[in-house]
Amino acid sequence: MMAQELNIAGVTVYVEGDGPETLVMLHGWPDTHRIWSRQVAFFSQSYRCVTFSLPGFGEPGPVRGHALAEVVDTVRQIVDVVSPDRPVVLMVHDWGCIFGYQFALLNPQRVSRLVAIDIGDSGSPEFEKSLPLTAKGMVVAYQMTLASAWYLGGFAGDALTRGMARALQAKADPRHIHSGMNYPYAMRWMSAHGGLDALAPVEPPFPFFYAYGRKKPFMFHSEPWLARMARTPGNTVREFDCGHWVMVDRAEAFNAAVAEWLGNIPVMQNN
Repeated sequence: MMAQELNIAGVTVYVEGDGPETLVMLHGWPDTHRIWSRQVAFFSQSYRCVTFSLPGFGEPGPVRGHALAEVVDTVRQIVDVVSPDRPVVLMVHDWGCIFGYQFALLNPQRVSRLVAIDIGDSGSPEFEKSLPLTAKGMVVAYQMTLASAWYLGGFAGDALTRGMARALQAKADPRHIHSGMNYPYAMRWMSAHGGLDALAPVEPPFPFFYAYGRKKPFMFHSEPWLARMARTPGNTVREFDCGHWVMVDRAEAFNAAVAEWLGNIPVMQNN
């Protein structure tokens, strides 16, 4: 089945598959909608799968940033068009977690279940306290480099971004990586476009599946938060033997685990 293409809020949205529920996927850095190819191939047998590139992450163009509220509203508009009458299953990774959490927590009636990959309470004081000094140094080094590359832009900014993606073993095709993708790091460290101070605490009020890879220098969640998520009824926490891109490196195991969880968790009509 060929993917249907829609233009919603200036974003090209791809819809593939058929089923009573809609599964909306939000990628992170330095990815595009293409990163979900294995999930679309698997889940489109039972779900309507919706993918799109986050604002500023698509093909290279004039480099500009997007405020948190703008990105969240884009997600809202897309969800309202692709599934106007019932909540969606939201699947998020990396910066898609940050934007997706914000959307879901502000619009809980639009989300039935949430699947998150490798980013937990990374903006919380609890997480900041849990990071060793060496890990904090690593975070500052790579994120400030990417923020600087966004401001730099052009050939040099793109080259710096691709170099960092290579160093971090990103899975995206370098041809689709560019400095325009880096504005979330400028938001994080330089308060660009209003910054990220408005982020809500990550405490999902609906069933939550959290997957993370163990093969990383440090985690993007705190242990107390992880334990809290794991003991909440309806939630599942799964560790995978891989790095940050769980849905790529362990696609078959990840897809199977999520499918089983979705099948065991009834659809919630949130009010």
